[in-house]
Amino acid sequence: MTGSRVASDVLSGENFKEAVKTRSKESGKKLAQKAIDRVQSMVGKGQYKRKHSPECVKSELELFNLPGTQTVIQDGQWKQFHPLSNVFDNAPVEFHISGSAEDYIDLSQTQLYVKAKIVKVDNTPITKDDTIGPVNLFLHSLFSQVDVSLNDRVVSNSSNTYPYRSYIETLLNHGYDSKTSQLTAELFYKDSDDGLKKRTEFFKESATVDMIGCIHSDLFHQDRLLLNLVDLKIKLIRSKPEFCLQGSEGFKVVLDHVSLFIRKVRVNPGVILGHAKALEKTSAKYPINRVLCKVYSIPKGSMSFIQDNIFSGQMPKKLL
Repeated sequence: MTGSRVASDVLSGENFKEAVKTRSKESGKKLAQKAIDRVQSMVGKGQYKRKHSPECVKSELELFNLPGTQTVIQDGQWKQFHPLSNVFDNAPVEFHISGSAEDYIDLSQTQLYVKAKIVKVDNTPITKDDTIGPVNLFLHSLFSQVDVSLNDRVVSNSSNTYPYRSYIETLLNHGYDSKTSQLTAELFYKDSDDGLKKRTEFFKESATVDMIGCIHSDLFHQDRLLLNLVDLKIKLIRSKPEFCLQGSEGFKVVLDHVSLFIRKVRVNPGVILGHAKALEKTSAKYPINRVLCKVYSIPKGSMSFIQDNIFSGQMPKKLL
């Protein structure tokens, strides 16, 4: 573009050297402005500023300010919620947490509590001679799908891949220390002969085992509080015994107890009023890292597999 403009100036009667000097300065200014615009559109190293995202200062650079004092959250407590109906074999387990005017919900602190035992199909206890045990991460393997609804609108990905997501996230997001301590409460033991023996020992002679852990769903993996007056519904769909049990056939899992521990947070009335006024103009934003598990059928005996159009729309950040 600069060369064509110089030629145009020369044809108009301007001196060649002067035309080159003038157009070079103009080109340099444009390149410099492009570089400035590019830098201003970046936040941090290698990251672009998102549309409508406000600028902020990192805490590492707030060298002249004292740490703030939190006053907006006045109180918080755990409340236990039970299913809407009794838990039957293979029937879904549903919870309904009604929204209140005063309390918000801290979804990231939600805990699923289950008491389960393994029995024979005729409900008689298993014996020492029976070769049956639970699969790894038994708490989450009990459920094939978890549906989450806000004000009767489903906001979760409805697929029967919940056990796979839970297992992969547990493997990748936790280190050795947590896997050998707190995650054993979800009956996570390394997939080995020794791990299976440890899990099986808990259910010896149809003993009841207590398990507790978080819910592996997008909305429960973010820190923002759920607004007041929003009804939360959670539906847990049971897995088949053939999936969650390892060993001989003719056994099933009985859930003696299922409940949710929900942390309700009491927020400053001024903040609640401010949120109510803001909701008149816009909607609440809950940024999440959406996780999708997809299933494809591969013919038996195939040495290779090609699948076109795996992604449609937004490209994933990571692929496993």
